Amino acid sequence: QVQLVESGGGLVQAGGSLRLACAVSGRTFSNYAMGWFRQAPGKEREFLAAISRGVGRTSYADSVKGRFTISRDNANDTMFLQMNSLKPEDTAVYLCVARYLVWDNNPSGPGYWGQGTQVTVSS
Repeated sequence: QVQLVESGGGLVQAGGSLRLACAVSGRTFSNYAMGWFRQAPGKEREFLAAISRGVGRTSYADSVKGRFTISRDNANDTMFLQMNSLKPEDTAVYLCVARYLVWDNNPSGPGYWGQGTQVTVSS
């Protein structure tokens, strides 16, 4: 079983920054494509960013492009999401997901999910 634990969420003022981390255990981390979603109350789960298992190709949602940066540290089995220029509309529960070998950009698709970490951005 693959286990994922998010950390780094919290309360931040608009314009500020946070760095989220997703620690992975249980299987070979480098075999998994990794990504981030978020979900606000009453809204559908929203794709944010993904990074491949190999050379580290990345993709981003338009809403966060230029503000968020996804990265991974395979030596330490950890994925990160650096979030800059945060806006109140970024407030949500942020979830990391691991998908075996190849990323599948589907909010309801198969994968291993963390429990989520709350990000709140005040105006």
